[in-house]
Amino acid sequence: MAARGHVQDPNDRRLRPIYDYLDNGNNKMAIQQADKLLKKHKDLHCAKVLKAIGLQRTGKQDEAFSLAQEVATLEPTDDNSLQALTILYREMHHPELVTKLYEAAVKKVPLSEEYHSHLFMAYARVGEYKKMQQAGMALYKIVPKNPYYFWSVMSLVMQAISAQDEKLAQTMFLPLAERMVEKMVKEEKIEAEAEVQLYFMILERLGKCVEALDVVRGPLGEKLTSELRSRENKCMMMYQRLQLWPECNALSYKLLLKNPDDWQFYLSYFDSLFHLMDKSWSQPEEGEHCVEGPVQTTVTEAVKFVVDRMEEQDKKESRPLRGPYLACLELIHRLRQRGCPDEKELGDPLELMVQFFGKFGDKPCCITDLKIYLHLLPPEQRSQFKKRLGELVPLGEAGEDGFGFPGDTKALQRHLCVCQLSRALGLQHALDTEGKLRLITELKAHYHHGLQFGKSCLKTELQFSDMYCLMAAHVYVDLWTETGDENMLWQCLGVLEEGLSFSPSNAQFKLLLLLLFCRLGAFQPVVDLYSSLDAKHVQHDTIGYLLTRYAGSLGQFAAASQSCNFSLRFFHSNQKDTSEYIIQAYKYGAFEKIPEFIAFRTRLNQSLHFAQVRTERMLLDLYTEADVTLSLEESVKAMGVCPEEDDIPWDNMRDNRDLTVLVSWDPKDRELTEEHRRLSLEEESVWLKVRSLTLRLLASLALLGHAPSPRNSDKTNENGISAKSSTLQTLLSQLDQTLETAAQITEKQTQYPFLGPPSSRLASALSSGSCHCQASLQVSSRGITSGSFLFPHADLCPSLPSSLSPLRPEMLSRCKGEVLEMKDGRLTTRPSLLETLVFFVETVCVVLWVASYSASVLRPLKSSLQKKKKKKKDSSSAMPVVLCGFQEWTGSLQGVVTQALDHVKGQEASLTALKLAALTLEEGYSQTQEECGFTRAAMDKVQSSYLGSLQELGDLLRKRADSLKSLKI
Repeated sequence: MAARGHVQDPNDRRLRPIYDYLDNGNNKMAIQQADKLLKKHKDLHCAKVLKAIGLQRTGKQDEAFSLAQEVATLEPTDDNSLQALTILYREMHHPELVTKLYEAAVKKVPLSEEYHSHLFMAYARVGEYKKMQQAGMALYKIVPKNPYYFWSVMSLVMQAISAQDEKLAQTMFLPLAERMVEKMVKEEKIEAEAEVQLYFMILERLGKCVEALDVVRGPLGEKLTSELRSRENKCMMMYQRLQLWPECNALSYKLLLKNPDDWQFYLSYFDSLFHLMDKSWSQPEEGEHCVEGPVQTTVTEAVKFVVDRMEEQDKKESRPLRGPYLACLELIHRLRQRGCPDEKELGDPLELMVQFFGKFGDKPCCITDLKIYLHLLPPEQRSQFKKRLGELVPLGEAGEDGFGFPGDTKALQRHLCVCQLSRALGLQHALDTEGKLRLITELKAHYHHGLQFGKSCLKTELQFSDMYCLMAAHVYVDLWTETGDENMLWQCLGVLEEGLSFSPSNAQFKLLLLLLFCRLGAFQPVVDLYSSLDAKHVQHDTIGYLLTRYAGSLGQFAAASQSCNFSLRFFHSNQKDTSEYIIQAYKYGAFEKIPEFIAFRTRLNQSLHFAQVRTERMLLDLYTEADVTLSLEESVKAMGVCPEEDDIPWDNMRDNRDLTVLVSWDPKDRELTEEHRRLSLEEESVWLKVRSLTLRLLASLALLGHAPSPRNSDKTNENGISAKSSTLQTLLSQLDQTLETAAQITEKQTQYPFLGPPSSRLASALSSGSCHCQASLQVSSRGITSGSFLFPHADLCPSLPSSLSPLRPEMLSRCKGEVLEMKDGRLTTRPSLLETLVFFVETVCVVLWVASYSASVLRPLKSSLQKKKKKKKDSSSAMPVVLCGFQEWTGSLQGVVTQALDHVKGQEASLTALKLAALTLEEGYSQTQEECGFTRAAMDKVQSSYLGSLQELGDLLRKRADSLKSLKI
């Protein structure tokens, strides 16, 4: 425990055992020890707080909180109690209570540097920037140290950043911060680099770029030493903002002479050169060109400069630098864009790229360097380029299979680079089916040969030839998408499983396997694959979509819940963790990082993925648990869902997905475009809107109450059923509009690259009929609430049964068919049937809840009618049509659910009876026996996953069938 070092005798000896128990996770013993101590020393506040920590960690939150408040109201000033309460409140997610603790402590001990410091950090945790400013200045007055003064200055900057009124930030907060720093500058009290960084940040935000430039170039700039070329980078930034292109050009030129491999300065050099050319800038007749030195203003000078850098590298005996060679290609690219003929002076791009390959082809970076300049090659030169590169690859003599293999890892890397460039040029895609199969055979042969170089590799290291295996998988995917032959997909899975057996830490193998299994509808193996990736921190936001997109849609509800938790744990801890980062930044003077941490926290809070996972998790809990363990109303209340409030930041939604996480060597025309990204975000946002409205509609249904408002009442009870019915009407209207938008999006039938974003569930939801059926059911519940059907008129009574019509044979028939079947010795899958079945089960749940609510409304009606019958002693009067209609409806629903259960049982039986051992895998695909084993293993995983999905769907349907049987009026 953090407080232990401050415990004073004699309490040190008394409290030490409690600290030890808490540190070791033995919370029950800690509570017992605290109780013993409190019997002897009732006024030992720290023991009481430590007991509260033990109670909190054993799940007794209310008891812990009341115990903590007993101590807090006494306003303790001993460090032990304050530290222990701080720990407790942070664990209880009440950081705002820590500020009250230290406010009271500071009043009682006004000259304590430690308590003032803790108060400042407590304000930092909750983002009270104005109070932080005041606390910082109060601390500086007690202990006049520079860090405390600049804490106050930074708090002013944060007030400016967080201010909703930009004018207020520019006219009050930032100028005040500037004056405070200028005061220290005039008094020559600036001591640390962090203080200069903060001054620069303030001037930059005020738009005073000239003053910021003067600071960097002046004596204060000499303190900027923690980062390499920090002064030069800041100067360059200001030159660009001020559009001082001569200075920008001269500084880039000067820095590149010192370090010809710094890519960012090549880019600024070219940018400034063309800006100067566009403005026809001319050098002054007298004096220096600019403060940074000579300026280059012509293409001829730029060409000479780049060529000279290349020639210098050619003369080197040591390993040359890549920068000058890539700068030559970059300059050709820019000159072509401008239609400038001088590009010929730099040479032929093909020759330059061959030269680059000759020097750097044995480095993995060669493919990424050259790929962005392949467009410089005309189509007719592409095959020639590949041939020229092949001549630079030392391979052994061809064996019986016709392939020559590299003799060492450098030659292997060169050959691999040629294969990668060949794919990036589109040469692999241009092959026919036979050509692609021969290519796969070659790639697999090179992969297996290359394994000999990695025999001594650890399990955490990648094999040298892994990329051959991955490329073979990509070619299999090409064949599958082009021909529709699912055998290609099974072979692909087998290749990847084999690769993973030799290289268990290869993330690309796992990611592609994860994607393929999800496309096949097999979610069971995916959870373990994702867990083995060991995604850290922000990766749960950037790549979590690969898992959660399929989490709830394939019937593996337990695994789906676990998958959502992977992501939600990160998002829920974000607020607390970011506060700690901010505090550390204040402590160590990293002021530049504080706005970055704030922006990071905001970015995560506005994440599309966060909103999706949170919504899907709540819906998942409702579909699987509501009216099974808790009632729908209790479940909704436990989740805290409010139908009237929409807490999703629609206007500020951030798409943080990393859509390029899977390695791709595809040519530019097959790559992910910005239009794809935009359409994917639009599609995902609309699907999120549908799910969010569904959740809020279910919440409004749960909170409608159990008694309809009187039909003849003209009053509107704002807190009663009529107000809730109004909310229901608003949500239904929004859902109708959203479904119309969804239909328009699905009509476009956007096709994304295979390795790009997965399509949303929007199209399958609409085609299954689930969305419209659920919407019509909610309309029925609104009719029930209004009481319009409670009078036995013939024209009103059919309204309730008719709402079930979309759920009858039409929805169930869309689920019919074999999910996995064997035909002519080949295995075919229909994963869409699983997703449709999940939507069907979700709709059954909604129907059940509407039926349950309807029953609660109809029971009093039936009871009152029976009482009237008894009074009138009239046994001949008929039961109202609506009651008969309800009974008919529930009976029909039971029949549909029974049919669905029979279908699921039939699917389970056929899957269990399927003998994958009877498949002939070798025929026509030149697979070894070992490769067949990996392919069969992948097939077994898919079969097992399908069985698991069907079992979970069957279990849930059975629970719903039982609920229906018990539903009576």
